[in-house]
Amino acid sequence: MAEDTRTDPPTAGGEREMLRAWLDWHRETLAVKCEGLTEEQLRLRSVPPSSLSLLGLVRHMADVERSWFRRRINGEDLAGIYYTEDDPDGEFDNVDTASAEEAFAVWQEEIRHARAAEAACADLDTMTRTARQGVHYSLRWVIIHMIEEYARHNGHADLLRQRIDGATGE
Repeated sequence: MAEDTRTDPPTAGGEREMLRAWLDWHRETLAVKCEGLTEEQLRLRSVPPSSLSLLGLVRHMADVERSWFRRRINGEDLAGIYYTEDDPDGEFDNVDTASAEEAFAVWQEEIRHARAAEAACADLDTMTRTARQGVHYSLRWVIIHMIEEYARHNGHADLLRQRIDGATGE
């Protein structure tokens, strides 16, 4: 893999600063796991029988960013990017002809929107405007959930990347 250019989270700071930094670190980690690979390698489902691919993870995280920050925090009425009710795993399953360049651009755009939505909230106790299964969540909960979501999928990305070209790393 390429040189690690991630920004380490601070070792001390306010709660919001720390949560932002850890979320950004995990976002950067997924990008690092994908660096230097061809489109075919990014599409590769390298840990059978799992259908996960690095490209699928990037597409999934674009949808997750959209779901929590734009749909829930901002209350925007948006459909999924890569999945539908008829194809609930579309972000993972439909990568065989998907464009990696497009997926990374969409993911980065959703991260940009997510950062703006988070910054617009008065504090971490701000509640989602739109409920999920009848429940509203605090911004604090959403950011912690996003850190967990990225951490889990970055573990998957470690295994996928190692099987593709042997690269390992934190």
